[in-house]
Amino acid sequence: MEKQSLCALLNIDYPLIQGGMAWVADAGLAAAVSNAGGLGLIAAGSMNAELLRREIRLAKELTSRPFGVNIMLMNPEAEHLAGVVIEEKVPVVTTGAGSPGKYIASWKAAGIRVIPVVASVAYARRMETLGADAVVAEGTEAGGHIGDLTTMCLVPQVADAVSIPVIAAGGIADGRGLAAALMLGADGVQVGTRFLVSDECCIHEHYKQMVIKARDIDTLVTGRSGGHPVRTLKNKLARHLLELEKQGATFAEMENITVGSLRRAVKDGNTDEGSFMAGQSAGMVSKCQPAAEIIQELFGQAATLLGDHLPVAVPGLDSRKGKEEKTW
Repeated sequence: MEKQSLCALLNIDYPLIQGGMAWVADAGLAAAVSNAGGLGLIAAGSMNAELLRREIRLAKELTSRPFGVNIMLMNPEAEHLAGVVIEEKVPVVTTGAGSPGKYIASWKAAGIRVIPVVASVAYARRMETLGADAVVAEGTEAGGHIGDLTTMCLVPQVADAVSIPVIAAGGIADGRGLAAALMLGADGVQVGTRFLVSDECCIHEHYKQMVIKARDIDTLVTGRSGGHPVRTLKNKLARHLLELEKQGATFAEMENITVGSLRRAVKDGNTDEGSFMAGQSAGMVSKCQPAAEIIQELFGQAATLLGDHLPVAVPGLDSRKGKEEKTW
């Protein structure tokens, strides 16, 4: 049986998902991405059930297009959040930080598309066996919680291992990365860091400016020794955590220091004590712009690079040879 395209699976125009970034991805950002033809996500990582319900209902007021919810399964509220997406008839759920196995049957019975984030071939295969509709293969270049394998190595191996759509994530911030991901065998991409500087993103201006000013070497990873690696922009807090880790600090000790740090970055713009999660692609991000413009640039550049070899049809964009407009 021929694999269903990601756009057909999710009822979207462009095979692109916006990253489910906790404290960042709210109804406003999700709706903007969905209105532009991608799949916007509301990140429930820091939410309780009622806050998520309000965000979902707000997103429905802002867009008539499909959108999704990202649920971090280590959230103590995960079970309640899992019920809210059913009650509110959310069409897509992505998951991270744990196995969604115990929720998949009820989600699928409610008609929800289930897309776990994976960092290995074995986990991708397990998610397919459990009934996932697609997987996000996320490389270590990504911001926030990460695995060990690079996107370049992870994506083709996952694409070879499963028969469901594969969405590449980690280090993708322009049309070159999009084109590369598709040629590696991905059916679409998930983009996070680039949307941090979208006009519709709610984060503090200090956060946006840190992303824009970031160089290629301006992220670091803490928590590898404790099995919970996180990629952030370099600042006083990140360097302090890395030094503590070198001195043998436990995961619990480091966790105590980081409590509330993401909120301090997103809401307060505290450049010393905030945790400014961003991927290595931050060095490629140079300006703020509307989410729709970001998506158009990504796919326009990919179409120019790949022309008639673009593995997906792109509405409204011409190939570099000036041939007829590609349509669905």
